[in-house]
Amino acid sequence: MTTKNAAQNNECCQAFADSYEVSSLPAMREIERTVLGCDYGGTSWTTKAQAEQLLEILDLKAGDHLLDIGAGSGWPGIFLADESGCAVTLLDMPLNALAKAKQRARADGIGDRVNAIAGSGAALPFGNATFKAISHSDVLCCLPEKLEMLKECRRIATDDASMFFSVIAIAPDLPEADHRRAAEAGPPFIDAPGGYADLLSESGWRVTKRIDCTSEHRASLSVLVSAFEKSDALSGVLGQDAVIEACERRLEQIDVIDAGLMVREIFLVTTD
Repeated sequence: MTTKNAAQNNECCQAFADSYEVSSLPAMREIERTVLGCDYGGTSWTTKAQAEQLLEILDLKAGDHLLDIGAGSGWPGIFLADESGCAVTLLDMPLNALAKAKQRARADGIGDRVNAIAGSGAALPFGNATFKAISHSDVLCCLPEKLEMLKECRRIATDDASMFFSVIAIAPDLPEADHRRAAEAGPPFIDAPGGYADLLSESGWRVTKRIDCTSEHRASLSVLVSAFEKSDALSGVLGQDAVIEACERRLEQIDVIDAGLMVREIFLVTTD
């Protein structure tokens, strides 16, 4: 990782740690229920419907062990464990998020099946061929070491493993100005030169399903902006200027999506 990327990554980690404190506020959890259908205080864009789809596709059941990378405060990993009866290991960097995840797991009555570990997706603290199921929600677009993480996921995956993940990406083959606009509007490390299909192939994964969920993501952004604008409680906590700034950023992302410059996709991949 370059020095610039390392500095950006540290800033990103701190921003996420701060965001989990904001996301756990009652007003934000109410908005999360409106936008995504869940209330974990999470930061990904995975809706409840998409989590249920993940549950079905991975065919999780009691006795299975899922690794959820970039799990934050536990969405959707805890939900998947609760619904399926599987065990889940949640991995992320912000300690405050992992503490909230453990608290949620205990409140949901499944604390004994939920493990939380601090670590980086680019250097997973697990042995080879450990997990049969892996998930991560909008993590790669917030991480500079994309190929390293995908290789690490392959290393710790069993030979019959499946991995399910979502990612926000810049649309392919854009003129330079449009590419730059999408990069500025999206997550901090949205740029993925060569695209995810190539990165997955290079890291030993085979794509079995690729779903464009950009329209759902746009709808979530639109609902979020509306909810922010209507929430007096949120303005009272964060301040009107912060709410306006957040709305403006999301509106810019909607414009970028409408211009065909940014997408959100879901990948199901298996070991090659």
